[in-house]
Amino acid sequence: MTAIDLYLDPVCPFSWVTSRWLLDAADKTGRPVVLRQMSLAVLNEGEDADEAHQRMFERSRRLGRLFAAVTDRHGPEAFARLYEPIGTRLHVEKEEVTPGFVADVLSDLGLEDSLSNALDENKYDSKYDEAVRRAHAASQDALGDEAGSPIIAIDGRAFFGPVLTDLPEPDDRVVLLDAVVSAAGVPAFAVLQRPHG
Repeated sequence: MTAIDLYLDPVCPFSWVTSRWLLDAADKTGRPVVLRQMSLAVLNEGEDADEAHQRMFERSRRLGRLFAAVTDRHGPEAFARLYEPIGTRLHVEKEEVTPGFVADVLSDLGLEDSLSNALDENKYDSKYDEAVRRAHAASQDALGDEAGSPIIAIDGRAFFGPVLTDLPEPDDRVVLLDAVVSAAGVPAFAVLQRPHG
């Protein structure tokens, strides 16, 4: 059975689309997928960035701590459980990340309110920053290089992407997954890229 890991930063809109495609196509083909954390904030530390990217990296830092806290308390499967409602509200409904937003999501999932303290650097245990760094390092180690979100690993062979700007049509989703799995199975395959826009 093909093992698929998708490393992503919850704030990345491209990763949201990729995850929706991958989870749907994998479900239709009986392939298990594990969603794993990485961090655009950690990746871009010390880099100059425009104001919009700085805001995104700050959201990445805050939500990264929350995801690390939830995963620490409830195990790796809690990442995907939290990502579904956070991603929907962030990327589909275009909500700002606020303590109220997070409290609502945690309550809906039956998770402890205290986990929301991880958002605020004045209230959280610094172990969550270290947990985010470890998760991010695992994503880069899987790839063997530095790259952003998402990173897909198929049977241990990782690639940056696929970067999707829109969700493929239903008939194309399995076709795309089969193609990605096939490409990953060819040892000489390294990169396939085109500009997006």
